[in-house]
Amino acid sequence: MTLERVDLLVGGMTCASCATRIEKKLNRMPGVEASVNYATEKASVYLPEGTTLEQAITVIEETGYTAEKPQPPAAVVLDAPSQQDLEVAGLRRRLILSIVLAVPVAAMSMIPLLQFTNWQWLALTLAAPVAVWGAWPFHRAAWTNLRHGAATMDTLISLGVLAALGWSLFALFFGTAGMPGMRMTFSLTAHAGGGASEIYLEVASAVTVFILGGRYFEARAKKQSGAALKALLELGAKETAVLRDGVEVIVPTASLVVGDRFVVRPGEKISTDGVVVEGASAIDASMLTGEAVPVEVGPGDAVVGATLNSGGRLVIRATQIGADTQLAQLGRLVEQAQTGKADVQRLADRVSGIFVPIVIGLSLATLVVWLLIGASPVIAFTAAVATLIIACPCALGLATPTALLVGTGRGAQLGILIKGPQVLESTRRVDTIVLDKTGTVTTGRMTVVATVAIAGLDEVELLRFAGAAESGSEHPIAKSIVTGARDRVGALPDPESFASADGLGVQAVVDGRAVVVGRPRWLIEQWGIAFPPELEEALAASENRGETPVAVAWDGRARGILAVADTVKDTSTEAIVEFRRLGLTPVLLTGDNETVARRVGAVIGIDDVRAGVLPAEKAEVIRALQAEGRVVAMVGDGVNDAVALATADLGIAMGTGTDVAIEASDLTLIRSDLVAAADAIRLSRRTLATIKANLFWAFAYNVAAIPLAMLGLLNPLIAGAAMALSSVFVVSNSLRLRGFRGLTVSTRMHAPS
Repeated sequence: MTLERVDLLVGGMTCASCATRIEKKLNRMPGVEASVNYATEKASVYLPEGTTLEQAITVIEETGYTAEKPQPPAAVVLDAPSQQDLEVAGLRRRLILSIVLAVPVAAMSMIPLLQFTNWQWLALTLAAPVAVWGAWPFHRAAWTNLRHGAATMDTLISLGVLAALGWSLFALFFGTAGMPGMRMTFSLTAHAGGGASEIYLEVASAVTVFILGGRYFEARAKKQSGAALKALLELGAKETAVLRDGVEVIVPTASLVVGDRFVVRPGEKISTDGVVVEGASAIDASMLTGEAVPVEVGPGDAVVGATLNSGGRLVIRATQIGADTQLAQLGRLVEQAQTGKADVQRLADRVSGIFVPIVIGLSLATLVVWLLIGASPVIAFTAAVATLIIACPCALGLATPTALLVGTGRGAQLGILIKGPQVLESTRRVDTIVLDKTGTVTTGRMTVVATVAIAGLDEVELLRFAGAAESGSEHPIAKSIVTGARDRVGALPDPESFASADGLGVQAVVDGRAVVVGRPRWLIEQWGIAFPPELEEALAASENRGETPVAVAWDGRARGILAVADTVKDTSTEAIVEFRRLGLTPVLLTGDNETVARRVGAVIGIDDVRAGVLPAEKAEVIRALQAEGRVVAMVGDGVNDAVALATADLGIAMGTGTDVAIEASDLTLIRSDLVAAADAIRLSRRTLATIKANLFWAFAYNVAAIPLAMLGLLNPLIAGAAMALSSVFVVSNSLRLRGFRGLTVSTRMHAPS
């Protein structure tokens, strides 16, 4: 059955229990699979054929919440305040006013010297607005859930605050607490006293302030944790200089269409994905890929929107716009990762879903037991209210999604895309990493790595003639020789009478000399050219190193040998060292011959080299390693790596590779740097460790605090503060992931794992 995925923005959720309720309701729809994330306030819904998006929205609304489809990134007005901004601002106002009113109440209730005659009536005047208006978000949510036959964490808070206020009103109007001269003392624990002479206005107001404060800091932290994704979307240029009939016209970037030609000057951002038509420059893509070194581009080179033009003036033809650009695709991948759930989060959601009814039962049991054993109503009531307030498992619901939100967002800033939370568990267990050679460990481009000229001939002159002769050829080896020659010589003369023999070599006239460049055997058999001993030795040495030797001759005489090879990336050796430090055993996998593979393995420090492996056999190598009991990660970039990436326990694709490889992987590296793979594993492991630490403290907090409250060892005021602080602690701990730093060659040996 084919399922269509849609993402919905869900409004009205106030805790993890809300997310659990919506998820259950959606999953009861025939064929529907849904996941609701409280931290991101989004639902990922997979709809079968015949089920509409409107039906899913109706189910969410009938559950007591709102739902709408999010706007595409291009339609979002980034400068306008978001719903999150409005929520944070509203909570801030409510919190500030509640603090102003609650502080005098708490001071009068806790300090006998401030208790003047009839002080309790002033306390009621100040506390009532806090308990009703300040706590209104909790009361509203509790009532909404009650109408749908459910209870959430807001139910606990609302019950606790209203119980404290209600008891106080009873004592003031029907008991003796309203009499002039009434005095109170403050205690950290429940204490004996006459029930009708005690008021709990400080509990009703202070608990509201503490929990409002927790919600405010939680909302602000959630906004910060999603800032990485918002920052990605804000990278794009807002306006573009488009060429219309040769004249530059400034238009909004959103109005660009495929095929438009636009101008990018030095220091400006590239508006959208495209191909350079005119000009040459260096492009700084660090904001998108994390790669600090600018990339040189010229006519025919592809460029990515939101990257920075650091050099000259460019004219670019737009090839992708709006939701099709790499930036938009990156944003979608990050959002999809953030809305998923790890197994540990599903466990926490299940616990949160049954926790609230259990706590209400425990609170009632606490009240009844204390009364049955002869305790005063004050002690019984205090313990019951403290149990309600302390038990709210908000921290439990936030433990996983906030860490995932921050971790995936930080990864995106570093050029690392974590496709889903289930990937985190895989990175912890991986012990073997299989590396494809071409394009992953090596550059994937042929380069002149050695030049040997006959005695009396300058190597620069050799390159000049060879490069000029090859400049008419489209063969990859010919292009590498031309590039190497231009790098060392500069401008090359134009060849005359050019001709090529497919797969063998070329001939041309350069500066009046008949030049032949190609396979040594072709020069010998076709042109009758003999090689002196020094060139014979150079040929043999080049072949032994796994390089491709190219012979150069002119005027009927051999002049030199150029050795061409796929070079190892500068950072590959550092990456292998880091893999070993992370406890991973590296394996080099390639379809090349044994000689070439062993040479590359020796350069980067890999002993386990599997050469001559056909594309269809790569997955078999992965399965064989898994059969040995290994947990395998695979790094690749080509179509021929896709099956192996999908077979591996953890697939890591180079973002410079094919779409097929990226689709089959679990982690995608936007920059073509193997050190980024080590960064990805480090970040994933750090995120998983943060989730586990959050869950431990959230569970430990509730397990330890509930019995204390039931035993009457916690004042409700202290319980409220502790509950609010537990949520703030969990979110703050997750925000520490924003400080994660990627490795560089200079910092690699000193960075923590």
